[in-house]
Amino acid sequence: REGRHRNVPTTPVGVGVTIYFVCDDAIALYHELTARGLSMSRPMVGNGMWVTYIADPDGYRLFFESPTDAPEDSVFDATAEN
Repeated sequence: REGRHRNVPTTPVGVGVTIYFVCDDAIALYHELTARGLSMSRPMVGNGMWVTYIADPDGYRLFFESPTDAPEDSVFDATAEN
């Protein structure tokens, strides 16, 4: 931690790192996390999966996706659920 050869990151450790999680229901996860005040990306369909993501405090981009029959490039509309 000291001296010229120290190895202390100057940016958050997760910058540039993306992790994907395949889950049962990415839309339910989106609802749960946004209800808790977190800022998730609006879910959209890519490769037959609903996809949403959030960046954690260390800079990691955490993607959550689940299978769907919705058309490719669909964007989730929460107002349509009510």
